[in-house]
Amino acid sequence: MVQAFVDKLGALFQGEAKWYKLPKLLGLVRLVLIRNELREKNLHDTEDGPLTGPPCDGANTGVRMLDGTCNDLASTRMGAAGTRFGRNFPLEHVWPDEKRLLSPSPRKVSLDLMTREAFQPATILNLTAASWIQFMTHDWFNHGLDKSGKRVIEVPLDPGDPWPEHPMRVPRTPLDPTRSADSPKPPTFVNEVTHWWDASQIYGIDPTTAIKRRTGTDGKIWVGPDGKLPLDPELGVDLTGFNDNWWIGLSMLHGLFALEHNAICEPLKAEYRHLSDEEIYGLARLINAALLAKIHTVEWTPAILPHPVITKAMEINWSGLAGDELQDVLEVLDDSEILGGIVGSKVDHHTAPYSLTEEFVSVYRLHALMPDEICFRSLKDDTVLQTRSLAEVSGKRTRAVLDQLSMADLFYSFGVAYPGAVRLHNYPRTLQNLKRDNGEIFDLAAVDILRDRERGVPRYNQFRRLLHLAPVATFKELSDKPEWAAQIRAVYNDDIESVDLMVGLYAEPLPDGFGFSETAFRIFVLMASRRLKSDRFFTDDYRPEIYTEAGLDWIRRNDMGSVIKRHFPELGAALAGVKNAFAPWRRVSPS
Repeated sequence: MVQAFVDKLGALFQGEAKWYKLPKLLGLVRLVLIRNELREKNLHDTEDGPLTGPPCDGANTGVRMLDGTCNDLASTRMGAAGTRFGRNFPLEHVWPDEKRLLSPSPRKVSLDLMTREAFQPATILNLTAASWIQFMTHDWFNHGLDKSGKRVIEVPLDPGDPWPEHPMRVPRTPLDPTRSADSPKPPTFVNEVTHWWDASQIYGIDPTTAIKRRTGTDGKIWVGPDGKLPLDPELGVDLTGFNDNWWIGLSMLHGLFALEHNAICEPLKAEYRHLSDEEIYGLARLINAALLAKIHTVEWTPAILPHPVITKAMEINWSGLAGDELQDVLEVLDDSEILGGIVGSKVDHHTAPYSLTEEFVSVYRLHALMPDEICFRSLKDDTVLQTRSLAEVSGKRTRAVLDQLSMADLFYSFGVAYPGAVRLHNYPRTLQNLKRDNGEIFDLAAVDILRDRERGVPRYNQFRRLLHLAPVATFKELSDKPEWAAQIRAVYNDDIESVDLMVGLYAEPLPDGFGFSETAFRIFVLMASRRLKSDRFFTDDYRPEIYTEAGLDWIRRNDMGSVIKRHFPELGAALAGVKNAFAPWRRVSPS
């Protein structure tokens, strides 16, 4: 009945003002209609058949499996590690254009359009928001790297380009080992981590990694009381579930939520004394993952998109219009995801089996959030303790700096610092000359552009068409900055249809209350709800019999601010009056 009312109301103004310019209630209705259309038209399967595997028995249906199997009990390998990325567009539109793979040069796009000339801050956020999204994406997707050394893309460079080798050599995305050589479908790629929102970046996706993280007592995992993780002796960075592309922001968040895992274990052990170490571990992992999903949904997203319609929409995604308290009393509301929220509703994959998509990966290319330099300050009096380049707090160099500073000072420093704005000419120079611990060097901006082309992600205008948006007709329409429009025109030789997706997303004029483009948000609004709606641990099995009453209460009562203050109570003053922990914090007064 509620959905029918929403549909009728939406029909009254469909095609009129943009949804983000409407009054909040009408904007919400329009947004629901947009999401429903995307659910119907923009979910496409790339697998060759059902993802069936060994049957799931009682031992592996009440907790998340490390490898992502047994979430969907009928299609047991759906969303598991090693399964394919899906698509948000019909497959005929996602063939890579090998003839234009290097046109225009991705290096030229990087240098001419992405290079940070002066730091453009995103003043609606603090720097923790930047480390958070990398912390999240490490849980969601990883294509891996082709290590054969034989499959490379050679990018021609201008004679004066200072890059150390000409041409620039970029390893291709690894081949899909599950794909038949004579498949008539466009190329497919597999996700090395699970597609589910299951905190695999903390726990790992295989037993060997998981065992290294566990103490073997009371369900807990290894972490020091100061929030610092043990060192991985092979890699020289923190020992955790996923530690690629490491930097100090990840050390902070991985340590924080390792502490949170152990804090969750305490009441479980006290209240359910019959539970074994294995059972407590599985429960705490389940609860911690749900808390991460809640924080991302109702805090991080509204922080980077502080528009009243989006803030309300994210609240509805999690707990519905009714709110948590009324939902507890009126459980019948769970039958309506609008009233009762997606969490606790009935699982639904809509028009395709669940997977993350290549287009989802593309819109999360938010590297501009990263600064090139970080100022570390004292929580005691706001004085500068040290200033470090991004390179100095990355990879194996992270631990030395981490050991010089307290976690409270680190979180305070990130809380009062701004990340970069997701705009052109604001890509970190450090990442355009990224030196990995193994000696490899990347221009990550050029690689970002190249990956979209290689994986068949449509260019900007076609991307908009396939999302049911009007394409831009001119370069002036593409950007409200005349100098940017002229620069893009020059790089793309006056061909608006050739503009790469990331360039368009970074150039696009932003509506009020948006930290990234509305085009990208169309993928977000579809996939943000899908990651909850398809997962039985957020839907059918979001119940006390699976989580325990104590577990559901923990998720309900906590947010990012409470997590930080639980483990570092001295940060309470800096967070006083701050409604969203990803927004700028209060500076302490100098002594």
